[in-house]
Amino acid sequence: MTKALLCPCEDVTVTEVDHCIAQGYRDIESIKRFTGFGTGMCQGKQCMNAVARHLASSAQPPKPEALLAFTPRPPFVPTEMRQWASLDVSQLAPGGGVPPALGFTEAALKPVAPVKPKAKVVIIGGGIMGLALAWNLTQRGETDVVVLEKGYLCAGASGRNGGGVRMQWGTPSLIHLARRSIDLMERFARDMKINVWLRRGGYLFLAKSDAIVQRLERSAALHNQHGVPTQLLTADGAQEHVPDLSLTGVKAAAWNPKDGVIFPWAFLWGYAQACQKVGVAVETFTKVVGFELGQGRITKVLTDRGEIACDQVVLAAGAWSPSVASLCGVDLPNEPHRHEICSTEPLKPFLGPLVSVLDSGLYFSQSMRGEIVGGMGDPKEPAGMNLGSTSRFLARYSRALLELSPRLGQVKILRQWAGPYDVTPDNSPILGRTKGLSNLLHLHGFVGHGFMMAPAVAERMAAWMATGQSDELFERFELSRFAEGRLEREDMIIG
Repeated sequence: MTKALLCPCEDVTVTEVDHCIAQGYRDIESIKRFTGFGTGMCQGKQCMNAVARHLASSAQPPKPEALLAFTPRPPFVPTEMRQWASLDVSQLAPGGGVPPALGFTEAALKPVAPVKPKAKVVIIGGGIMGLALAWNLTQRGETDVVVLEKGYLCAGASGRNGGGVRMQWGTPSLIHLARRSIDLMERFARDMKINVWLRRGGYLFLAKSDAIVQRLERSAALHNQHGVPTQLLTADGAQEHVPDLSLTGVKAAAWNPKDGVIFPWAFLWGYAQACQKVGVAVETFTKVVGFELGQGRITKVLTDRGEIACDQVVLAAGAWSPSVASLCGVDLPNEPHRHEICSTEPLKPFLGPLVSVLDSGLYFSQSMRGEIVGGMGDPKEPAGMNLGSTSRFLARYSRALLELSPRLGQVKILRQWAGPYDVTPDNSPILGRTKGLSNLLHLHGFVGHGFMMAPAVAERMAAWMATGQSDELFERFELSRFAEGRLEREDMIIG
């Protein structure tokens, strides 16, 4: 064991990188997400070569062409927020942006061995939903499970969010799922032996228009009916929770002290490692290319590493689900929408809750290390799978944030990234069976909140799959509801 540093910014040691390699993760992106190297002030400029050299000298080195640099994150030079806020947003068109440099299916990173030829359950999507479901199935005695992920773990939306977890939702179903999820998150470190840094700082929703005030009033009443202690506050009452922020123009606020933030990467790795320990095959860099059908069922999942005969298939690929479903003739109404996010240099702690201005879609919190992590939706952003990063986002976000905290103008933004919201016509998930294809199950369509719902919905779905007992959740949110005109509208969406 050695404590020699490979990443001085994040204190990542040789031993930590060796542990990652021993788990079978031998690509730079996976090591970055497993250890956190390259996410500090230097953004990998000083440490990436050191990690790559160490990986190349390991007992089972990857092919040289697999030692790909991780995706560079703009801005390429840390830049003060006031400089971004000074840009003329009207001159910055929506869409486009600097695209990620690393493709999800680089041939050099694909495992050589074929996938196992048969499994009872094949889960498509190695994000938090798929891995949480796999883990919960094992707790029900089902370990003959394969999870297919076309990239590295944390490549999709599960590794590209701000980590917020909240009970403040607009429908009873999501309120109960969120409450149960946060309860499970509190036990996660003990149960899974990995720290996810859950911090119960609360969520503070701010309203600047009468319409949003009315929404908060309706939601708070619903929350209280279902055991969530949301409080409606005046602007002065909200100021007590965020004394360092300017609340000019704020008419009201909603506050729940039991909401919070966790660290997304560790959350996903906890499920992944727990699955692997009990025999679940988690296959990364493995793409689904088709299906074999017969008598109204999927009989085989076809991948670029071989075929898997199966009894059940669960589609848990988030915003990528429509493209996968189309391979077996199923049309999904989901649309991917890019949402950008960024992180600053660390500051002395001053912000307790996650703050969101529902009128604009702005949200931000302060991590335990002191960074301001936040994002902001863009109503002009076109639908489409775009993970690029834009100056338009940084300009809009910085301007909105500095209205609340002008003193942050000199704070430097270190990096930005983007992830896809998985948007359905009613902002609610698609769960349950597929009419006409009985063994294709759905677990997607959570817009931007699948990450925080995963523990509870996976627990319920595993019980439903294992016992065959009816569960209204998987009837209420069936795909067929869209054709039948019975939408389940959710309006407490940030962004």
